[in-house]
Amino acid sequence: MRATVRTAATAAAALAALTACGTLTACGTGTGGGAGSAAALPPDPKVGSTAAPAPAGEAAPALPRAKPTGMKIDAAGVDAKKMVGLAVDPATGELGVPNADTDADNPGWWTQGVTPGEKGAAVLVAHFDTKYGHAVMKNVKKIKLGDLIEVPREDGKTARFTIREIEDVAKKDFPTDKVYGDTSRPELRLLTCGGEIKNGHRTNNVILYADLVT
Repeated sequence: MRATVRTAATAAAALAALTACGTLTACGTGTGGGAGSAAALPPDPKVGSTAAPAPAGEAAPALPRAKPTGMKIDAAGVDAKKMVGLAVDPATGELGVPNADTDADNPGWWTQGVTPGEKGAAVLVAHFDTKYGHAVMKNVKKIKLGDLIEVPREDGKTARFTIREIEDVAKKDFPTDKVYGDTSRPELRLLTCGGEIKNGHRTNNVILYADLVT
């Protein structure tokens, strides 16, 4: 596991270096290239994009650093009891994803970023599907603005975030700065896949932007 990024300056430097390697599209399906495997997978969830006004007033107090241990989203029937550590591949500049063979039903956390609840943007990645079929974010289309994402942590606290924006975007247009850039509030980015399957992979990323509430 790579060293964590603890300051805005080092985070910005790391982001610049990684972006130079390639785009940070973050979520690949691992579906394989065969038409037979793709035919058995779920259709495009067609999540679409929607957003609420940016939060006004003071942000919820930031939490101290503590590793995430799971993720719960009642609106989508998600109750994962594990969080996988993720790093960026220096050769491609892409953030890794949970292993499709062992962790299709578990989210992952970008270990070079802040932990969920700290000041800044914590980044999580979870599969919509894999070559084996549905995965933890299979009900992503059920998620709406204002829904809660709850992230239990090693310190016994749970960081709770309300979803402010849902973005369904082509991977070729992935908004790297928006997702990985520094923020003045404790925020969360949850990335999964959407779109049609082309050459064995989903064409889109679905990105949930959320703000800490407790």
